[in-house]
Amino acid sequence: MQLAITIFFLNALYISINTFRTVLVVKGHRVLAPVVSVLEEAVYVMALAIALKNINSPINIVAYALGFGVGIYIGILIEERIALGYVNFQVTISDNDAYHDLPDRIRALGYGITVTSAEGRDGTRLVLSILVPRKAQRRLMQNIQEMAPDAFVLVTEPIQLSGGFWNKSVDKRYSKKDQK
Repeated sequence: MQLAITIFFLNALYISINTFRTVLVVKGHRVLAPVVSVLEEAVYVMALAIALKNINSPINIVAYALGFGVGIYIGILIEERIALGYVNFQVTISDNDAYHDLPDRIRALGYGITVTSAEGRDGTRLVLSILVPRKAQRRLMQNIQEMAPDAFVLVTEPIQLSGGFWNKSVDKRYSKKDQK
């Protein structure tokens, strides 16, 4: 039974690292992803060697498979906790007196906003574009839902960023707020 537990934990560890490394690759972390992959492969070789050496036991096979599933789950939790990268909120609201001050209210919370006027089926709309670190995503969504409960909100993850007012001081400001 101890062997099955070892196989489970090694495979869960391997898959957790694998999931996190995959996210790093997708997000373009050219230095960190290869470093993490070295650790990933070391754990993989150990886990696979132990599992293959003891494949004659069905409980070891089950432990390996369960470790895989748990590893995926843990890897997702790690990535969510670290929250690498940015998201762009596209918030569409009615261009009326009820929401006319919404951009300024959101700016007062420390977010940068670009406002565009648009035409919708029922008239003029304001489209707010707000780029934030993923760490600030939940808080911004809560703020928008409180201030404009009927707003249409679309959140996307940009692949590349260039230009604009965005800089490291904004990143630091959001990180400090999330640590409170």
